Amino acid sequence: MEQLIKFVVLGHHLRRGMATSLATSLGAHLLIDERDSGANWNHRRALEWAAGQESRVVVLEDDAQPVAGFAELVAEWLARFPDSLCSFYLGTGRPPQYQMQIAERLILADKKRADYITLPRLIHGVCYSVPLQHLSRVLERWDSSKSADYAVGDAHGGPVVYPCYSLVDHADGEPVEKPHDGMPRTERRKAWRLAR
Repeated sequence: MEQLIKFVVLGHHLRRGMATSLATSLGAHLLIDERDSGANWNHRRALEWAAGQESRVVVLEDDAQPVAGFAELVAEWLARFPDSLCSFYLGTGRPPQYQMQIAERLILADKKRADYITLPRLIHGVCYSVPLQHLSRVLERWDSSKSADYAVGDAHGGPVVYPCYSLVDHADGEPVEKPHDGMPRTERRKAWRLAR
């Protein structure tokens, strides 16, 4: 029996058109931040919505760019890793402190002919899925002072599965909210590798 998966798109009011277009293409639930409440707030809202669903939910930010066949590819990964936090974007540039570790793990995966790596933390909020059975724990342990990606991953705990070839790219435009660390985003923020 095929696993039913739902999608939720998080949008900022300045990117309403982009968010609506992405949500429409996936038949996704759409959550727009109308009052600049922030990514942390909107990601928590998405996970609260996900906790009320009967199927696994994939969260996408409005600047995610899914590859062709995205929904089918996501279904395959989630069937393989039903109990894991999965991230479908592995990006360059940010956060800088993880880039060397990513490069090393991708090289090792290539040597082993593995198609995924794990990292101890969720480092991107662009596109991910928390197992349905873990959502209540994530919401209980939520830290609203952290950036959204760290808030999700740290509340979940445990390693995060990243396909070597990301299922979404990142539009890499100007951020709509001031970064948590106050540092400008000048690095190129695109997928290391993209599924074709």
